[in-house]
Amino acid sequence: MRHSICPGSTIGVLGGGQLGRMFGIAARRMGYRVHTYESTPDSPAGQISDREFTGSYTDEAALQEFVRSVDVITFEFENIPSSVIDRLAQEKPVHPRSEVLHICQNRQREKQFLAAHGYPHVPFRIVSSEQETRDGLAALGAPAVLKTADFGYDGKGQQKIENSGQIDISGLAGRKGILEKWVDFDCELSVVCARGTDGQLSTFPPAENIHHRHILDYSIAPARLPEALQREATDIAKSLAKDLEVVGLLAVEFFLTTSGRLLVNELAPRPHNSGHYTFDACITSQFEQQLRAVCGLPLGLPDLLVPACMVNLLGDLWVNGRQPDCSSILRHPNAKLHLYGKTEGRSGRKMGHYCVLGPTVDEAVAEALKIKTELNDATRR
Repeated sequence: MRHSICPGSTIGVLGGGQLGRMFGIAARRMGYRVHTYESTPDSPAGQISDREFTGSYTDEAALQEFVRSVDVITFEFENIPSSVIDRLAQEKPVHPRSEVLHICQNRQREKQFLAAHGYPHVPFRIVSSEQETRDGLAALGAPAVLKTADFGYDGKGQQKIENSGQIDISGLAGRKGILEKWVDFDCELSVVCARGTDGQLSTFPPAENIHHRHILDYSIAPARLPEALQREATDIAKSLAKDLEVVGLLAVEFFLTTSGRLLVNELAPRPHNSGHYTFDACITSQFEQQLRAVCGLPLGLPDLLVPACMVNLLGDLWVNGRQPDCSSILRHPNAKLHLYGKTEGRSGRKMGHYCVLGPTVDEAVAEALKIKTELNDATRR
């Protein structure tokens, strides 16, 4: 029988960022209490939580107090030692399990998992020295991309290598890296898949993702791709969630190559930036779906109610510490604004997003990009 953690219980969230904030909003709406564990006070998730615990992942006393205050634990980012998850799981259920986190937080383990299970992936080599990088470049061909195995997101820890004369492994800082073949692709897309404690699977419509400076700029749902490709991406995401035995969410990022082949790029065992559109445009959001999954509840319908375009608001718009004029967004009645409660707007930092709903994909995208232009013009004035 399904053992459910029902409304009125307390959900523990490791990490205090915007993903935790939106998860907490979904949980509180369904009658749950939310406790957040974060290293710095007044975090985006902590602002809407019933209680915010402040401590590092080596603070045994704070972690013990946190775990004893909650009924189930989940997380909103990957940079958590899997040993901490193992320790907490001795007292309370933690979803996804530490093995999933261990694989997905390191590119070497992630790539090896994809290869071992036969998933389509970008050709790669594991390197830790200049000679290994040189040998890998000879095997894969130039150009290639050198990435750190750990702690990489939004383009951090990555460098493109055009030829053997450009090899520089100083960015690895003595750690292992992943050398990936350069992929010519038509577009990037992602699928967020939920898996419940009973193995039930549910996927959101694939999102088409446009990046700028290696950071997600905007996402379009449904992706403007043939249905056969969307089904293939969905099937791969479901298979990965099943093979990893995920309980919670798994976001799968893909390249669609110029030859029409889908390649898995990266995995994230949590809500995903490209899934923010689900908050406004789907019957069940990715955040509510995560809640349902980790609490052992039946999953909700992920169906898209209306086409949507989600645009990230980066700290570049916060000129001289001033928040941008949100009227550029709010004067559009079919636009939904989400700000994360961050006070310092640094370049490239995700401060919020807006989502434009439209009768067609093209209309939603056109209006979203019109708003984007208005915001940028106002910032330059």
